[in-house]
Amino acid sequence: MTTTTAPATARKLRPLQFLGYAAGDAANNLAFSMTSFFLLIYYTDVVGISASAAGTLFLVIRVWDGFADIFAGRVVDKTMTRWGKFRPFFLFAGLPALLLSVATFTLPGLAADSGLELVLAYLTYGLLGLAYSLVNIPYGSLAAAMTQHPGERAKLASFRMIGTAVTIIMLAFVVSPQIQQYRGDPDGFQRSLLITTAVFAMVGFALYLLLFATAREAVQRDVPHVSARQSFTTLRSNKPLVMLCLASLAFLTALFSLQTVQVYYARDVLGNANLLTALTVLSVGAIFLVAPLMPRLVRGIGKKKAFLSFGVVGVLAGIGISLSPPSTPWVPMTFFGIMGIATAGINTLMWALEADTVEYGEWKTGVRTEGITYALFSFTRKLGQAIGGAIAAYAIAFGGYVGGAPNQNEQALDAIRYASGFIPVVFILLGILIFFRYPLTEQTFATMVAETRARRAVH
Repeated sequence: MTTTTAPATARKLRPLQFLGYAAGDAANNLAFSMTSFFLLIYYTDVVGISASAAGTLFLVIRVWDGFADIFAGRVVDKTMTRWGKFRPFFLFAGLPALLLSVATFTLPGLAADSGLELVLAYLTYGLLGLAYSLVNIPYGSLAAAMTQHPGERAKLASFRMIGTAVTIIMLAFVVSPQIQQYRGDPDGFQRSLLITTAVFAMVGFALYLLLFATAREAVQRDVPHVSARQSFTTLRSNKPLVMLCLASLAFLTALFSLQTVQVYYARDVLGNANLLTALTVLSVGAIFLVAPLMPRLVRGIGKKKAFLSFGVVGVLAGIGISLSPPSTPWVPMTFFGIMGIATAGINTLMWALEADTVEYGEWKTGVRTEGITYALFSFTRKLGQAIGGAIAAYAIAFGGYVGGAPNQNEQALDAIRYASGFIPVVFILLGILIFFRYPLTEQTFATMVAETRARRAVH
């Protein structure tokens, strides 16, 4: 039995489906990017957790999140309902994830000054990671099931990144003024964050409902319920997925190191937390330049060459960020914008490349395993978030950062600058070296899909 009967190799999607898909990632990032950008400063300046302890927490919990992704991938692969394989999770896992995001940013109230803040930080952030996996793995897997058309997948990836960019820019506009306004007033900042995250939970659930209403799983599958053995057999034979995961791990370590300390860069290095809004608009807003060009770029030079090219741009930008003089803010801000172009391109291509590896796995084994394939890819993203966030936290701790202090010493400021630029450069270079070995080209992909379709026709 299959989920649909219509072939979807050349299926064109409706504009509302692209909008709904973008809405889904916007909802995801109301929890995910909120923690990526603001959880460290919340822990250090509101809860009172040291930067080094927070770095260890990030490392432990985000590795846990990665294993939660594998668990969620198996749950997804075993699931099949009248609504499809992926769509039910947006209804039943979305709201719990958003509510746990509220709890994650409500630690002093939960602990009531009892000294349990660190324990509750592990608990709330760990539960958030599990709930987020149960909505994000189905979301990420959905693209491979909506269409097999390379151009449409590139558009889905672009719209996904637009949803991400809009949300992150909105977060900067909403949260950055709170950081500046409540500097030195942790209780006021806590009250403000509680209201903010509660509103985000309501908005996020409405966005998940839009995704549920507009998404359609159109690609034929021969095995609706995938066994654990089938899942891991497919993974073992999927060399492109392994290469993509390793390269993505390096790139995402770079990205999350930058994201973790960007708020410190604005507030402490440049001297004004409100500048985080400008840095975010420049860096994240680059997606609005990159996204419309991505389908044309993919057609022109292919995903692999485009991926590597954006990596080179990121190396140059990272060097510029660390070496720019803070006394002339427009210089580092320009490099943040250039880094935004690099990360927008890399992130957009990652999603399209991951969907391609699903086709490779089916071509090799005859079984479509969107859930576990995306779960392994997401596992590496969580590792990148874990390592990048931890390295950034350890770097500023090594530099002598003091949470809540009105001013930081020069060594701490240098550590923030290096964690924003030089650390990302090292990992981007590693990612470039790994991705040179990525084997899938556009011609290979077209051949695989045609052979899979012919095999289905025979059976």
